Amino acid sequence: MNKTKSIVVAGLVAGLGLTACNSGSIRRNPGKTYAPDMVYSRAYDAYTANPNFADSQTSRPPVAGTIAMGHELPDHLVEGDTNAYKTYTTSLRFTDAQLDEGKRLFNIYCGICHGTNLDGQGPLYASGKFAAMPANFKDGKYLHMPVGQMYAAVKYGKNMMGSYASQLDTKQRWMVIAYIKKVQSANGGDAFAFGAAATDSAKVVAMATEPKADTKAEGKK
Repeated sequence: MNKTKSIVVAGLVAGLGLTACNSGSIRRNPGKTYAPDMVYSRAYDAYTANPNFADSQTSRPPVAGTIAMGHELPDHLVEGDTNAYKTYTTSLRFTDAQLDEGKRLFNIYCGICHGTNLDGQGPLYASGKFAAMPANFKDGKYLHMPVGQMYAAVKYGKNMMGSYASQLDTKQRWMVIAYIKKVQSANGGDAFAFGAAATDSAKVVAMATEPKADTKAEGKK
C-alpha cells in the first residue's frame, strides 16, 4: 500500500513539475547568452553623443549622392534668384488621379487664401481680415506666370504668403502647380503641358495586362 501511495505521490509531483515548466508561449527565463554585447546592440538616442563616429553624433546625414526612395532630385534653387525662378521647370507629368490629388492639396493649403475657385476670394480675404487680395490665378497677371516662379513662391513664400516647403514635398508642389495650370488653361492661359501622354498611359496598361510567356515551356520545345 505504501509503495502504491509513493508511486501516486511521485506521479503527482512529476505532473505538477512539468505543468509548472510549461508557460505556454511566454518564456520567463531567457537563459544564458554568449557574448551578449554582440547579440543586443547598444541603443543610442538620436541627439546623444556616440563614440562610434568621428563627430560623436548619433544622427547621421544621408549618404552623399543618394536620394531617399520616393523623393525627387534636389532643385538647387537659391532663394532670391528670380532669374533662375523664371527658367526653372520639371519633367514630371501627371495622371488625372494625380491632378485630383493636386486639387485636394490646393484646397487644403492654398484655398483658404486663394479660394477653391482660384479667384483670390478665399475665406480669409472674404472675411475682411486682409487688406491685400491674394493672387487671382484666373487674372491675366497670373495666367502666363512661369511655373518656376510659382514653385519658388510655394517653397520660399512671397510677400505675406509664408513658405509651404515643410507641408508639401517636391512632387506635391508640382502637383498643385499642375492643377493650377490645368485650370488656367481652361480660362485663357497657356496650353496645359503637365498631363501624362495618353499613349504612355496606354503602354503602361498594356504592359500590366499582357500575359507573360511561359519560358519553361518554350525551353522544352
